[in-house]
Amino acid sequence: MAPNFRSISRKFAERSKHRLLLSRKELGVLSESYIDEDDHRWARLRLFLFNVLEMGRADPLQFIFAAKCGLALAIVSLLIFFKEPFDFMSNYAIYSILTVIHISEFSIGASLSKGFSGALGTLSAGILALGIHQISVGAGKWQEIVIAISVFIAGSISCFLKLYPSMKLHDFGFRVFMLSFTIVLESGTSDFAQETISRSLLIAVGACVCFSVTICVYPIWAGEDLHKLVVKNFRGVASSLEGCVNNYLQQFGYERIPSKILIYQASDDPLYSGYRSAVESASEEDALMGFAVWEPPHGHYKMLNYPWSNYVKVSGALRHCAFMVMAMHGCILAEIQSPAELRHMFKNKIQNVGTEGAKILRELGNKVEKLEKLSPDIDLLEKVHEAAEELQMMIDQKSYHLVNAEKWAAGKRPKDFEDVDRLQELKEEEIDIEPNGIGSLYEANIKPPLPCKTLEGHITTLSNQPSMVHWGSSEDMLKQQTQWPSRLSFVGETILNMREVKTYESASALSLATFTSFLIEFVARLQNLVSAFEELSETAKFSEPVNILEAKEAVSVWTRLLKSIGIK
Repeated sequence: MAPNFRSISRKFAERSKHRLLLSRKELGVLSESYIDEDDHRWARLRLFLFNVLEMGRADPLQFIFAAKCGLALAIVSLLIFFKEPFDFMSNYAIYSILTVIHISEFSIGASLSKGFSGALGTLSAGILALGIHQISVGAGKWQEIVIAISVFIAGSISCFLKLYPSMKLHDFGFRVFMLSFTIVLESGTSDFAQETISRSLLIAVGACVCFSVTICVYPIWAGEDLHKLVVKNFRGVASSLEGCVNNYLQQFGYERIPSKILIYQASDDPLYSGYRSAVESASEEDALMGFAVWEPPHGHYKMLNYPWSNYVKVSGALRHCAFMVMAMHGCILAEIQSPAELRHMFKNKIQNVGTEGAKILRELGNKVEKLEKLSPDIDLLEKVHEAAEELQMMIDQKSYHLVNAEKWAAGKRPKDFEDVDRLQELKEEEIDIEPNGIGSLYEANIKPPLPCKTLEGHITTLSNQPSMVHWGSSEDMLKQQTQWPSRLSFVGETILNMREVKTYESASALSLATFTSFLIEFVARLQNLVSAFEELSETAKFSEPVNILEAKEAVSVWTRLLKSIGIK
């Protein structure tokens, strides 16, 4: 039977048509994906450009720094066009351009530090290369081997030395040394000395142009940046302290704790960002101090060897206080919280300590900003110490609210309390010792602890707290979180496990004691901060504080004088 060629051709045509339709559909989907990908790329590009503009708008000095770098490069680029009378300038102008690119930094101190390291590396590399060149020429046919061995030894030693901790600041100098030594030694020209001198001269020209533009055109000082950073940290810690105290007393709670706080990353939370900037600024302060020591006297810092290291000491003492603010913020983030009744009882005393502590931080920040000493007639810490003592005294008086007094009273008394006569003697001694009216521990036991309104109130308080389950954003973090205390067991309205309730009551009361302990420790650390500031004010020769009353009197006398002669 002969094959049906017509049916075969028809099937082939249908298959071809089907493949063509599929290919068109796939092409359409593929083109749509390309369009979506292109739109995504354009969106990312627009977002990048927007972020760049916002960065420059937030800190206009970055635009100025970029313009200064462009100006320095444009000036040294003109050396390429000098054909006469110094033709070597056009031949080696690239070294001036490379020098400007390498030592151009944001601040004057950073540029001077990098320039000094580069100059030292270039000079030592040139001198050493000249000596090795003379030795290699005397070696005759072994010249290449001598050069290779010299490069190996010099490169190995310089790479090893730059790993030493105190040499890490001069890492750029070691890199310049290796680069200059290798290029100069392996150039292989006949006039070796003249070429080395020409290159060094062009490097010096590039450095001079860079320094002139950096210093003369809108100078940016590292010392000024360090000064502003310390002032900013003072105000940030003060704001965090006030916020922590106010939010704790107002029973502020996070509905969902940001995951960035849990992993200690930057967050927009004002309580968190205030103290975090002070804690995280240690490396930045050390870098700015290292650059500031290179800067000449300028502005308000018109003395040689300005004590920039004392700024770092003051900031370190402030950081020591910020750790306590961090701990208080941790009490707000904690799972167990104290009842509202306890917070209301100690509210005024805690508020006074927080307010006075924040005032001291802001006062010290203002003094640093104005470069002004503390007034010798005023004890800056007097009020905050009084507030802390009042808080401590109130805690001593009402300590029975922070413990399970029922268990303590029901337990076995000490032997001294079993004898009635001995008990009376102890009471009389306590009355003589404690004139402030603080009762004995036994009398404290007689008073019942602060009752909770209802058991349901405790359970509601527990359920309203930021549970550990709500902390993270990733599923892996959620799986690893556990909740404490465990869930309460109910049968109708009856709680089966009363031990869990008692445990929670005790832990919630101790939460307030923990917060107040951190607050009192913060006050104790303020003394070290004030001492560090006084040392800075003496070594940096801050100005004497202005007496406000005398200033007003002087103005009033001058005003009366002008009025008397008819000028005003």
